[in-house]
Amino acid sequence: MKKKLVVAVTSMIIGCSIFIGYVVSHAHTTPQMAIRTYLFLSEHPISALTTGIVENQFQTELDRNILELQDAKIYSLTRPPLDVSGNHLINVKVTKKGASYFAQYYGEA
Repeated sequence: MKKKLVVAVTSMIIGCSIFIGYVVSHAHTTPQMAIRTYLFLSEHPISALTTGIVENQFQTELDRNILELQDAKIYSLTRPPLDVSGNHLINVKVTKKGASYFAQYYGEA
């Protein structure tokens, strides 16, 4: 009985580790997934699932010189969440590093 419990607990730990590893490795494979992961981890889980994401051509072109050096683009959220100060988190900068993408809040245009 005790041996079965140890095997079951070990199997659960291994299964959870594989699942977490899979999620972490795929969380930054596209700009949209990086933005959704950023929103989820910054305490906006509903917005992470429901908001639309579009490339902000105007802001990207406006800051083209800086963004080209950083290998980044600006994306806008169609249903942006509010931050703690009451401002909408509309623009997000997505930077590509290797094969992964990383998102951070960029500010208003």
